[in-house]
Amino acid sequence: MTHALKTAALAGATALLPFAATAGDAWFPYPAQAIEPPFSADGEMMEVEYVPLESASQDWHICVSFPHMKDAYWLGVNYGVIDEARRLGVRMTVVEADGYTELPRQISQIEDCVSGGADAVVIGAISFDGLNSLIREVAGQGVPVIDVINGVSSTDITAKSLVSFYTMGYQTGAYLAETHPAGTDEVAVGWFPGPAGAGWVEAAHNGFLDAVEGSAVRVLEPRYGDTGREVQQRLVEDVLTASPEVRYIAGTAVTAEAAQGIVRERGLTGQVDILSFYMTPGVYTGIERGFILGAPADSMVIQGRIAVDQAVRALEGEEFIAHVGPEIFVVNQDNINEIDRNTILPPDDFSPVFTIN
Repeated sequence: MTHALKTAALAGATALLPFAATAGDAWFPYPAQAIEPPFSADGEMMEVEYVPLESASQDWHICVSFPHMKDAYWLGVNYGVIDEARRLGVRMTVVEADGYTELPRQISQIEDCVSGGADAVVIGAISFDGLNSLIREVAGQGVPVIDVINGVSSTDITAKSLVSFYTMGYQTGAYLAETHPAGTDEVAVGWFPGPAGAGWVEAAHNGFLDAVEGSAVRVLEPRYGDTGREVQQRLVEDVLTASPEVRYIAGTAVTAEAAQGIVRERGLTGQVDILSFYMTPGVYTGIERGFILGAPADSMVIQGRIAVDQAVRALEGEEFIAHVGPEIFVVNQDNINEIDRNTILPPDDFSPVFTIN
């Protein structure tokens, strides 16, 4: 483990996360969790404080590939990678494939980045397995590959900057299971885990189902779909029409954002409650206004920052944590006024940035 990281006290680490403030505008040190051994499904989780490099030794060119920029979640990751690239003093090119159905396009964009001279690649993967051949090829050329946010099954990657979406899904399901334990009246939940085949989706799905098992929560057939607003809106409307007994809508942040208006329009406020298994600005606002019950926060901005730092460390031969992500904590209507929004979300006025020269 790198000297730039210090072991944090286990007690109270989660409670302290939203308030991880430091002098000036620095985002670090940031409470995080490292997995040892790296890339292991059953590795040991260790509490750490992440501290990045002060600056890069040269203006490396880093290519960042996203599945899309359709929602505010990936806008937050975009802010994280761009702002960290500026802080470290490196060049950056950001590409986006326009959706989870566009795996061939993501592969082609990454190939173009590498052939164009990218020194390192950061990938928010469309598919858990579908990029493995490409990653092997890129890594074979000596180009560091960082797996950010979504997760891939490849063992040829250099590092992972991500959290456990199993935990994110589990925490969301655990709220329902605790609210509706076995022996109480059954409640129906419409469940919208996201695009089928994505690693983060399957992880969240498994965590959610494990958490509600044995409770009075009945999960309807999962409705998979791209995280575009129109797709999620249509899925929610279909479920509410087909299953009027639905008590909760739970799923992606885009699902939660879209469901707010649908619930109000159908006069279901107070009858159908909404949960998201991750955080976006829209979900944050929904919680503030009382339209969304809560959501785990995975600090997507920090995940993007860490990925860029990992890439630079790999290029410069510096030690780095190979598998790490920010600490997860739950934001709800009880604690939202105590949390520093800037630690988990991008500025309200941030627009997508695709190039830093």
